[in-house]
Amino acid sequence: MSEKKKTRGLGRGLSALMADVTEERAAGDSAPRRADMTVPIEKVFPNPDQPRRTFTADQLDELTASIKEKGVIQPLIVRNRPGHEGEYEIVAGERRWRASQRAGLHALPIILREYSDTEVLEVAIIENIQRADLNPVEEAAGYRQLMDKFGHTQEKLSEALGKSRSHIANLMRLLNLPEPVQEMLKNGELSAGHARALITTDDPLAIAKKVVKGGLSVRQTEALAKKGGAATQKQPATRPKVEKDADTRALEGDLSANLGLRVSIDHKPGGESGQIVIRYDSLDQLDELCRILSAS
Repeated sequence: MSEKKKTRGLGRGLSALMADVTEERAAGDSAPRRADMTVPIEKVFPNPDQPRRTFTADQLDELTASIKEKGVIQPLIVRNRPGHEGEYEIVAGERRWRASQRAGLHALPIILREYSDTEVLEVAIIENIQRADLNPVEEAAGYRQLMDKFGHTQEKLSEALGKSRSHIANLMRLLNLPEPVQEMLKNGELSAGHARALITTDDPLAIAKKVVKGGLSVRQTEALAKKGGAATQKQPATRPKVEKDADTRALEGDLSANLGLRVSIDHKPGGESGQIVIRYDSLDQLDELCRILSAS
């Protein structure tokens, strides 16, 4: 308790904030974290700004049964509840709190931290991203929140979350798909592999409907997307008829992933010149692109 830190800077505190969530997930039943104290369950309250609102009944049932048998192995991370002396607000562990109520527990082990409102939201998003049951769109939205709200870069997220930068970048590209396609992804009608094949197409929704209706595989979807994209080209002179080489396609993929936008490279074979085309779907995306290009 004597080593509690004051409000951390946004980028500077990411690793420190990650420590609570990562240690909590890494510790097993044989090595539970030591609680700072045990408090009455009625003194613990959920975070009203918790970004995750859905708690699966089956998983709650499993956790409730485990808590009835073994108790709460890992303490909840909490802070003092603003404006309510002697009460605590959950920072990480709301699922355990809900299951403990169902199990009829009267007290909970807690670890008390000094977090600002901003840090509470940041930790909540990090905890949600670390969950295994998020769909790709939810995970991508979590990365976007951490970048937009707290100024984190893909590199920092990659280091702190233990995810590859390409994994983060590729998932975030899914947010460029039309909302109906994202819904198909959330509902499990499309996999992340299907969705990635649609990102660079001119009409991803039309192709997505064909994929769902025909029950197409990812490979079939990639072939359909390539065929659909080629069919929409009206001026063959603007794009080489020959296949782009692997290096060019890899560079297109890297740029698209890093920018979160569709990028096409047209390089004149045997020459030194060419062009890069960056497509945006909204003025917000254009503003973000201008910000990236003008950043010093």
